[in-house]
Amino acid sequence: MTEEAKTSLSSADIIEIMKLLPHRYPFLMVDKIIEIDSDNSAIGIKNVTANEPQFTGHFPESPIMPGVLLIEGMAQTAGAICARKDGIGGNLVYFMTIDNARFRKPVVPGDRVEFHVVKQKQRGTIWKFHCDAKVDGSLVAEADIGAMIVRKDQEQA
Repeated sequence: MTEEAKTSLSSADIIEIMKLLPHRYPFLMVDKIIEIDSDNSAIGIKNVTANEPQFTGHFPESPIMPGVLLIEGMAQTAGAICARKDGIGGNLVYFMTIDNARFRKPVVPGDRVEFHVVKQKQRGTIWKFHCDAKVDGSLVAEADIGAMIVRKDQEQA
């Protein structure tokens, strides 16, 4: 990604997200990023559909999006901020901590989830974010997450 793209990107479609994140179907939980404010915040979108594999077992008669996948969507939105800011290319953003996670309302197929991610602090390769997941403006989940950028050549098995 060019320096100009890193600083001027205010949104990202799925193609741009796939350049920023290593995740792919069925584990890519962000379809689009509609807003990125430098390295401070972002809003990611997940369009929840009945065809997603988690709904075959969670729960077949009453499908509900697993809460851990909502947190994963928050983390991926935050990871896009890290990747965009640092131009990490082939490096990875590792999830380190999940604090204060709360699930407020169920998310079901047909919902459009907005992941609102705000950077709380950054020190070197360590980032901390507060994240809210919303459907139709209503809070459905929230968490504070920590992430770390790891160079691929430092990755441990």
